[in-house]
Amino acid sequence: MVRGLLVLTAVVLAYCAAVHALAQTLAADNAGLAHRLAPHDGHVTALYAASRAEGEAGPFDRLQADAAARLALRQDPISVVALSTLGIDASVRGDTSGALRLFGHAGSLSRRDLQTQLWTIQYAVSRGDVSAAVGAYDITLRSFPPTSKLLFPVLASASAEPAIHAALVRTLAGAPPWGNDFIFYLSGSASGPRAAAALFIDLHRAGYPVSEQARAQAINGLISHGDLDLAWSYYASERPGVDRERSRDPRFGAGPGTPSALDWTPASDNGVSTSIQKGVVDFAAPPSVGGPLLEQMQLLPPGDYRLVGRSRAVDQADNSLPYWALTCRNGAEIGRVVVPKSAKASGVFAGGFTVPPGCPAQVLILMAQPSDAVSGLTGQLLEVRLAPARARATALRRQPA
Repeated sequence: MVRGLLVLTAVVLAYCAAVHALAQTLAADNAGLAHRLAPHDGHVTALYAASRAEGEAGPFDRLQADAAARLALRQDPISVVALSTLGIDASVRGDTSGALRLFGHAGSLSRRDLQTQLWTIQYAVSRGDVSAAVGAYDITLRSFPPTSKLLFPVLASASAEPAIHAALVRTLAGAPPWGNDFIFYLSGSASGPRAAAALFIDLHRAGYPVSEQARAQAINGLISHGDLDLAWSYYASERPGVDRERSRDPRFGAGPGTPSALDWTPASDNGVSTSIQKGVVDFAAPPSVGGPLLEQMQLLPPGDYRLVGRSRAVDQADNSLPYWALTCRNGAEIGRVVVPKSAKASGVFAGGFTVPPGCPAQVLILMAQPSDAVSGLTGQLLEVRLAPARARATALRRQPA
């Protein structure tokens, strides 16, 4: 008799466990059926209540949702889903104080209810409380990383507002786990590279390290939008000592992993290869192939400029020597300076350019000419400087002997 009761109890318990498991599985897809299977399960009842209050639920559905949510709270007094359902229905009815109380209770129990967090954001925004809104964004993004697809575009579009900008700087300076992803998103956002650059400048001042990739993307975005002055200002804030009237990094020591258009950018098209390692530029092109090897954007004002540099291991026929070209961004070529064989003058080369009016941005490009040599074109650069012609004597004195 006792043994039979134990077996029966085991069967009943197994059945209840199976029904409970099935109800939990069904709750996400068919909350009504799950609730019928497990009417005493507070979690399932709460999910059923939430399902009745979804989307464009009418007054009757919301009354049913409220009744189910109250039942869920009797079954499970700390059901955050039930509290947030009651909060949503209160908000829909215009009972803001009731919604605030319910969502406040839900938030005190757990930060892991998405509906609660989204309502908190909406409430803070409706009151114009920027700090609270950004704080709620922070909590939501920490707790629900996938919401970045929804929230990042909103934050990015609002980041130009001074109050939101300031709150974002404070929040991001605390290194939240979503910070780097947002910074990279903002750097490439069509909503405004100007806002990205302004935010990155203040983050730099606050000691927050913006990634090279995001920094380069923001600078390039400003350039593509025609914001050349802001692009330079942001670049200069990250590169103390740079001069707009001169090329940068003459001895190739900066070497950012992700260069912007204002840094030296190696080319790797059409079979050519260029690398910068330990202050030396190695370049190569296969036989009969020409094209860009290395380039750097310039923002030179009109005037006369002189290019000086030093090469090594360049040994080509005169008609296939590499050369430096300075072009306007519209493609018009300003001039060329040939890089002669390195055996001449210890590899030192020099030449001049005159930047005309109406050419606010230029590109300095090392070009390969097609070579008939079996080994193609190879060589190294040790130093390159482009500076105003009036600085010629100073620039030449700095050349290594």
